[in-house]
Amino acid sequence: MENSYIKRLIGRSKKAQAELQSLKEDQIEQILLTLAKIVFDGAEKWARMAVDETRMGVYEHKVLKKRGKSKILFHSVKGKKTRGIINRDETTGIIEIAKPVGVVGAITPCTNPIVTPLCNAMFAVKAYNSIIIAPHPRAKNCAKALVDEWNEALKLLNIPENLIQVIEEPSKELTLELMRKVDVIVATGGMGMVKAAYSSGKPSYGVGAGNVQCIIDRNVNIAEATSKIIEGRIFDNGIICSGEQSIIVHEDDYDAVINEFKNQKTFFINNNEDKEKIRKTLWTEEGAFSSKAVGQSVEIIGELAGIDIPGDTQVILVEGDGYGKNDILSKEKMCPVITAYKYKTFEEAIEIAQGNLNVEGAGHSAVIHSNNKENIEYAGLNLTVSRLLVNQISSKMVGGSFFNGLAPTTTLGCGTWGNNSISENFTFKHLMNITRIAYLMEDNKVPTDQELWG
Repeated sequence: MENSYIKRLIGRSKKAQAELQSLKEDQIEQILLTLAKIVFDGAEKWARMAVDETRMGVYEHKVLKKRGKSKILFHSVKGKKTRGIINRDETTGIIEIAKPVGVVGAITPCTNPIVTPLCNAMFAVKAYNSIIIAPHPRAKNCAKALVDEWNEALKLLNIPENLIQVIEEPSKELTLELMRKVDVIVATGGMGMVKAAYSSGKPSYGVGAGNVQCIIDRNVNIAEATSKIIEGRIFDNGIICSGEQSIIVHEDDYDAVINEFKNQKTFFINNNEDKEKIRKTLWTEEGAFSSKAVGQSVEIIGELAGIDIPGDTQVILVEGDGYGKNDILSKEKMCPVITAYKYKTFEEAIEIAQGNLNVEGAGHSAVIHSNNKENIEYAGLNLTVSRLLVNQISSKMVGGSFFNGLAPTTTLGCGTWGNNSISENFTFKHLMNITRIAYLMEDNKVPTDQELWG
């Protein structure tokens, strides 16, 4: 039976989307500026609200995330043409015309309750679509407060009412119904919800699980690489899917790397008793990551595990007993815990990384700290990842940065490896339909059979 609440949201959204078509591109840009500035200017407020409601993450890191992401998202959409003729190819005669997809349904996670709705809303409106946000129940107050503030500001711009809406009391049933009624779905969150989106009968963009492998090549600045890996691993208490998960180090450099981690306030675990405590703390008997550990601090992880950890510790580093299926520590850890592995040859380093990705995280991302172009490209050729960062901080840069060429986003496609429809960073371009005008190429040369078949 159709849910009347969702029916009303859809009806309002369709009306708003139709009215949006009368706006000029500079008016659309003013909407996007308003959305981004509200998050940027209120970064402290939104960060506090997110930490208090979800009970995970780090307030200071969330402030940085809201400021940084709002800036780069607006920069990425500013001035881009998304309606009418957007490209003319004089060689082929193809003319591309952009058109909206309609009503976007955005499924947003509790791990990123402000920035993901911001990203989704900006991309939807940029392409002349309306949007309905279905937040995680654990972040419903954040989502409602954000959308309410957006809509109050948009009233002053005479923007169509109900352009951005939110399910105020989200539930699995309402989210599933929404997915069946919208024109396209953007699902960012747990794999269960992503699978539901793909099963809804509507076009969907989802994300795959993260499990970022970090390879440390020979002849690199160990202190610098270690600092970047730690910074990425501890960001927002490790709840970001693009956070560093494992270090894979040459056996001759292993002790030096471990010592550098220790110098940078890392608690190293290589005894079997404490390893087992970490395993039992982070995963349930069924192999699912424990909800008690998600986004929690090193101190709380230590308390849950019954391990005495010094108060100034930044991250917990655990030595793996094997890679892939041989040790559950090879999986994604949504808290400041990272696993260490040794390799003898660079080919073995890739085998370890791929073995871990085969267990979890295939299609997502990896990092290599290296000055060796041959090894970098070997990793790119052989790892089933959609992104390979070189000498960068994954959790802060894999979703786009002013210092790399990846498209800014909060939705990271993982290709068929991760059961996703795209293997790139999701952007507003994925929320446009394109009409292509094809002119007759009368003077085009047709190859002879001899030229074609040789």
